[in-house]
Amino acid sequence: MAARQGQGLKGAEAEAHRTQIVLAALGVGLEQTMQYVLREAPEFAAFEDWIVRTAGAPDAATVARIQALVDGGPAPEAALQLQARIDAMEPVLDADDLAHWDEHGYVVVRQATTPEHCAAAAQAVWEAVRADPADVESWYAHAPRNTMVQMFQHPAFDVNRRSLRIHKAFAQLWGTADLWRSTDRCGFNPPERPGYPYGGQGMHWDVSLHQPIPFATQGILYLTDTPPEQGALTLVPGFHRRVGDWLAQLPAGVEPRQQDLHALGATPIGAGAGDLVIWHQALPHGPSPNRGTQPRLVQYINLAPAQVPCHDTWV
Repeated sequence: MAARQGQGLKGAEAEAHRTQIVLAALGVGLEQTMQYVLREAPEFAAFEDWIVRTAGAPDAATVARIQALVDGGPAPEAALQLQARIDAMEPVLDADDLAHWDEHGYVVVRQATTPEHCAAAAQAVWEAVRADPADVESWYAHAPRNTMVQMFQHPAFDVNRRSLRIHKAFAQLWGTADLWRSTDRCGFNPPERPGYPYGGQGMHWDVSLHQPIPFATQGILYLTDTPPEQGALTLVPGFHRRVGDWLAQLPAGVEPRQQDLHALGATPIGAGAGDLVIWHQALPHGPSPNRGTQPRLVQYINLAPAQVPCHDTWV
């Protein structure tokens, strides 16, 4: 809204992160919120009403935690109890997983959610795109051309977001269990065929390339078995360790985001239904053309602290 009025905000990126944390805690997605706000330019009371109509009224524990974040006060007891429970859990990522993360910048959390919860979320995606797993023609009639399904609120999605196993894995990477869950969308990517070419986003970053790129995570949960050729998430493993040198070697004036990022060593990361891929935000990444025989169904999930390092400069 400030940008629409031609205003700049000091510390805008840090404030944007906190805003996303609050929106996610209230159960609304960033994209759907931006679309509503930019379309309606609502007064605050109308904005509050839209949140409740979209995601339901938040419970008292959620309100208390958000208020503590905004006021800078201590976390409420319910949040502290959850953190203690996560801290007491056995590690989800073993020494090999953590070594793989350090070296390659991503890790696959096996069986991050139960088969039942995974199947329920997959069914929600099928229903959202009005498709039948047994009817190939139905896969294409309402499929999004960019693979992204703008659905954020569904009980099955929320169950996966609240998975303790997922929380523990992120806690190990962040070094704290004091994390906030994202409210993100899902995805549906049917196989390419004549008349239906791949239309998803190419390899990219979702962060400023101003150096050094701070640590942060991103995550994607496969809702069905997804071999590499089936539109799997594609990453450049290990690039978080060399992105600075690569940027420094580019000729002056060259736009890094316009380079052939696939040539850097892009690798599709296949995994099974219920497996979660977490990656470092410094890795170039993106979906890939589906050259398999089944659609790719996914749910995007991330957890992060309320305070993260960031830059106000976008490069």
